[in-house]
Amino acid sequence: MISKYKRILLKLSGQIISGKNKFGFSKTALNNLRDEIIDAYDLNVELGIVIGGGNVFRGKDAVKDFSFNRVIADYMGMLATLFNASLLRNALENAKIPTSVMSAIPFIELAEPFIRRKAIEYLEEGRIVIFACGTGNPFFTTDTAGVLRALEIESEIILKGTKVKGVYDKDPNKFKDAKFFEKLTYQYVIEQRLEVMDTTAFSLAMINKLPIFVFNILKKGFLSRILSGDNLGSIVSDRI
Repeated sequence: MISKYKRILLKLSGQIISGKNKFGFSKTALNNLRDEIIDAYDLNVELGIVIGGGNVFRGKDAVKDFSFNRVIADYMGMLATLFNASLLRNALENAKIPTSVMSAIPFIELAEPFIRRKAIEYLEEGRIVIFACGTGNPFFTTDTAGVLRALEIESEIILKGTKVKGVYDKDPNKFKDAKFFEKLTYQYVIEQRLEVMDTTAFSLAMINKLPIFVFNILKKGFLSRILSGDNLGSIVSDRI
């Protein structure tokens, strides 16, 4: 197989490596994710990754349940993404895949500071680059960080790996009559408030006409098949 894309940004939630648990980590889930990423890497695609931290610390829950200050909670959430990025890097490096973590917040013991030119240089050298700590600012989600980093590294598309087939009009795990969408426009997603990415992320993608492909990362082989051209999810773009 050959990738139809030269450079992509893979956006993942922290729950992807928590397995069947809401919080924490699953060795099996982490290894499965590692294998999917390696299969994609073997297609000679330049690969950037943004992973969330919700399996470690969820800022909005801390604000609600423990009366955290929103700014402090968001910074703690950013550190959770660095934890996950470091875990994923270790899994990839143990498999002899060159990987770097770049952080929006200085933490030199675990990551390099994010520098756009350096990130692109790494990608061109064949390194996987994991972007941690979101945008480095409170009030912005890792979805927005994913779109921002994708634009900065000139990614052709964002692939958002989830636990469901793609975009639905409501939660398919709760409603059997949930409608699946194969193709959508940014405007439709925003107007219908479909919970795929937050509005800020979609608006940024829409302004810059950056397509977003939503798929089930838990399905073995789907990532590499999508890179090879198979339509195994939902595409969000400026036109249907």
